[in-house]
Amino acid sequence: MPSNAPAFEAKICAPDALDAPLAGLPRPLVFTNGCFDILHRGHVTCLARARALGASLVVALNTDASVRRLGKGADRPINTLADRMAVMAALDSVSLVTWFDADTPLETILHCRPDVLVKGGDWAVDQIVGAREVQRWGGRVAAIPFEHARSTTGLLAKIRTP
Repeated sequence: MPSNAPAFEAKICAPDALDAPLAGLPRPLVFTNGCFDILHRGHVTCLARARALGASLVVALNTDASVRRLGKGADRPINTLADRMAVMAALDSVSLVTWFDADTPLETILHCRPDVLVKGGDWAVDQIVGAREVQRWGGRVAAIPFEHARSTTGLLAKIRTP
């Protein structure tokens, strides 16, 4: 990170360098993941609710290639991984930001060993990747109910409608 970079960029951590930053975070540790392509009110509300479940929040973002494999559209993500991580790191509710290139964040979840695993309300707890593993080591899993009907896909449709 350049010496004149904004302080929030220090929250961005490569997956292979997570050990020291994770060890310095207060527990309970909350973990969530997603594309977070165009950040909106639904995202930031869910992230704030997730952080309230613990003392620290780690967010793992899908790489650009991983987003494309999800089939969200040929032009997705709109924002690059570097831009999405910077915006995510700027949020007060977020303690640490990393990324994963796999189709699921399971390896990252296992590495972080969160006390609480969180996804948005469109996920059933038993369908959340890593739920069984987190519960097995005594953690809990939560699906945060949506408070605002927003989606990046919906925003893009609105922008593109003549």
